[in-house]
Amino acid sequence: MGHAHCCTVLLIVFLALQQAAGFWLFDVFPSSLKTQNKVPNNSTPPVLIVPGTAGNQLEAKIDKPSRVHWMCYKKTDYFFTLWIDLNMFMPIGINCWIDNIRIVYNRTTRKSSNSAGVSVRVPGFGQTYTVEFLDNNKLSGYFNNMVTHLVNMGYVRNEAVRAAPYDFRVAPNEQEEYFARLKKLIEDMYERDQQPLYILGHSMGSNYVLYFLYQQTQAWKEEYIKGFISLGAPWGGAVKTLRVLASGENLGIPLVSNIKIREQQRMTTTNPWMLPFEEAWPADHVFISTPSFNYTRQDYQRFFKDIDFEDGWFMWEDTRNLTAGLPPPGVEMYCFYGVGLLTPVTYIYDDQFPNADPIDYVYADGDDTVDSLSLGLCKRWRGKQAQPVHVKEFRSMPHMEIVLNRKVINVVQSILEGRYREEDSTLMN
Repeated sequence: MGHAHCCTVLLIVFLALQQAAGFWLFDVFPSSLKTQNKVPNNSTPPVLIVPGTAGNQLEAKIDKPSRVHWMCYKKTDYFFTLWIDLNMFMPIGINCWIDNIRIVYNRTTRKSSNSAGVSVRVPGFGQTYTVEFLDNNKLSGYFNNMVTHLVNMGYVRNEAVRAAPYDFRVAPNEQEEYFARLKKLIEDMYERDQQPLYILGHSMGSNYVLYFLYQQTQAWKEEYIKGFISLGAPWGGAVKTLRVLASGENLGIPLVSNIKIREQQRMTTTNPWMLPFEEAWPADHVFISTPSFNYTRQDYQRFFKDIDFEDGWFMWEDTRNLTAGLPPPGVEMYCFYGVGLLTPVTYIYDDQFPNADPIDYVYADGDDTVDSLSLGLCKRWRGKQAQPVHVKEFRSMPHMEIVLNRKVINVVQSILEGRYREEDSTLMN
């Protein structure tokens, strides 16, 4: 099946996705906002979007020594959509896709690389299309509502509002080229508009931004960055990552089992990076409970050994200190996240662990994906830096919906227009 497009298959997958529950990566419905004809507004600061995990398109070109199935392509003369082509979720397509998108980790060099014969690139750096919709058919909307709203305010796509997509398979410690391009893009946007800009990050994208800001001098940040708006940032990692690595999480994708998608989810260095941090959780909290052992954050090495993914331990060691201690970012901060939703903080398995789904859960407060302990770690920055730190909690706001929600978008608009009002203690309904 490879990467070929088939309208019938696409329609089947689209209809199935509409029935799928918990498909938190992206919204399968087209944008509800329409672009209006607005005169460009040069008074509001420019905006740069950094998406979350799996939040931008990827493309690949292949010339492989072998293939995992006779129906998979072995060689292409052009780059094709790797993430996301909805055809890839069909039974045969999923095997081709996993073999193309996987990374290979080398324990000796502590570096990752693409699968043999596969070249992967991130299209549209500096443009918004690659984060507005994750597929070329514009079925999987992500930042489209946000960008369309900004355009209706007078922003111009790819000028005053831009995006910095990245290879979300790879953690920041191997992203030197990306961060150099990100810095250059920020400086170019500053030169164009002659004013500092806002960085808008979602989910893991905010962790990327935080790491980037740690690498810059305070003088550079004061010159180029007006503020940092984070939406649903897992500052202290996410408990859900342990379940993903252990038994997989198909995210509601029909026709694909959790165990099958686990193959791909273990082939990134960002998932081990997002294991719960010590800043968020006590040492004795049990994240994974099985009949034979209870796993806390002190047991990560045993966890990776027991799930037969020992490379994960080395990946975690490589990335565990990238934002160690969570020092403040050194820029004005707007930290927004959802609360009031049941969010798993312990996964309970039977003796089939790790090759079967959890049989029960222990819940705490959060946004249905990340717990509020992790989301709220930005509160510790108050009083720790010269710049203000604004925190706003949105009641019953799911992890993905925070990017699409009109109330959140309107609050972002108020920041850009300089009329944001502090409501730290108020939960927005």
